[in-house]
Amino acid sequence: MTSNDPYENIPDVRDGLNKKERIILFCLKQAQEEFGNRGVPTITLYGRVVEHIDIGEEEFQIILSRLVGGTRNSDGSASYG
Repeated sequence: MTSNDPYENIPDVRDGLNKKERIILFCLKQAQEEFGNRGVPTITLYGRVVEHIDIGEEEFQIILSRLVGGTRNSDGSASYG
């Protein structure tokens, strides 16, 4: 599932999101609605995202952390807020 779109990583002028960021947020919104606005496990979200785009775990984590304001703890776990 590779993309030949040369504009894939260019932010959209409307909101500043690129294609990967937009798909991650879209999948997060859908999952939150299904989970009753509770926390969505990261692995669940990642599984949904890879159904739409080809993205590695590390790149996914970097984008997700940036979008939701999360940080990595020294033990590798994530904290958000």
